[in-house]
Amino acid sequence: MSVLDWFKLDGKTALVTGCRRGIGRGMAEALAEAGADVIGVSAQMEGGESEVGKAVCAAGRRFWGYACDFSDRKSLYAFIEKVKAEHPVVDILFNNAGTILRTPAAEHPDEFWDRIIEINLNSQFILAREMSKGMLARHSGKIVFTASLLTFQGGITVPGYAASKAGIGSLIKALANEWASQGVNVNGIAPGYIATDVTDALQKDPVRNPAILSRIPAGRWGTPEDFKGAAVFLASKASDYVNGEILVVDGGWMGR
Repeated sequence: MSVLDWFKLDGKTALVTGCRRGIGRGMAEALAEAGADVIGVSAQMEGGESEVGKAVCAAGRRFWGYACDFSDRKSLYAFIEKVKAEHPVVDILFNNAGTILRTPAAEHPDEFWDRIIEINLNSQFILAREMSKGMLARHSGKIVFTASLLTFQGGITVPGYAASKAGIGSLIKALANEWASQGVNVNGIAPGYIATDVTDALQKDPVRNPAILSRIPAGRWGTPEDFKGAAVFLASKASDYVNGEILVVDGGWMGR
């Protein structure tokens, strides 16, 4: 087998959360381009008519879209039950869904904290736990979490988000410790500053934007396309001996 064949995902089915736009969409498109069929889920997913669905189908792969409110535990379990019934074999899970709410820590209300932790951490663990059962039974599977620069740093005015992403960092290692010997790889990708609609305000900020760019050695904001290689690597045979790692895709930010 050629080393390039190690990156092929032909015959695999990938579940990607938060893939309607941005980084998640870039990951879903990359997995399809590498050969995987894609189950896409987001809070407002439109199904096969979504832009990500069209892109997956244009790559010659199948796409199934689901809507799920990850802040609602009942909605999450209903989604898990439905997707397991309709797709008994899920080979790859990308836990990418997340949210962020900004206020100074002294003013950060319970409602913000609870919503962020539920979406960014609780639902991610539940989905990984439930989807891992089939993977463990087959002794084969890939689980990839979207971490953050705030997995390593504290950030400013985002205490709930920082806590949730720090938790994701430890969860990646905890699950890898248990499941690596059973053929299931658990890893993460930590994005840097990425040009999406979520960061639009920062990109337009006349003070913050140049300050951010001055610290990025690559000298530019990242794009969703910058995650395609990392996503395919961690989803494929090429990463079979990679466990509990967080691959930072940040243009060099963490090296400064």
